[in-house]
Amino acid sequence: MRSIFRLLVVVIVALATYYVVYWVPVSLVSSLGGGWLPGVVALLCAAGVGWYVWRRLGSMPAGLLASMSSGAIVVGAIGFCAGFVGPILLTPEANQGPLLGIFVTGPLGFVLGGLGGLVYWLARGRRAYRE
Repeated sequence: MRSIFRLLVVVIVALATYYVVYWVPVSLVSSLGGGWLPGVVALLCAAGVGWYVWRRLGSMPAGLLASMSSGAIVVGAIGFCAGFVGPILLTPEANQGPLLGIFVTGPLGFVLGGLGGLVYWLARGRRAYRE
């Protein structure tokens, strides 16, 4: 897998992990609201998840199922995050904004990512036969 794509995926996953680990406990448990502990814990979790994703993307098998599932998971996660966080940032007064990510952009990104993985696998296979 190309290093630029791997780096992009790792950055997105690490940022999402940082914000989820930081904001969910801080918003649910009011005693964690101040200080440096929530930030350090979130940074350590984001670094661990980023390292794990970097290693897993570098050692992926080249099969059809692996290509389709990795494409589906990556594009689905990006679609879900964009549809969930986007409406919160753009229109915070709309109480049903995050449902866009749950019911529309997440599943649509999952399906499109799977199809993209299929196209990638077919294109790579044809290229390998030509060489």
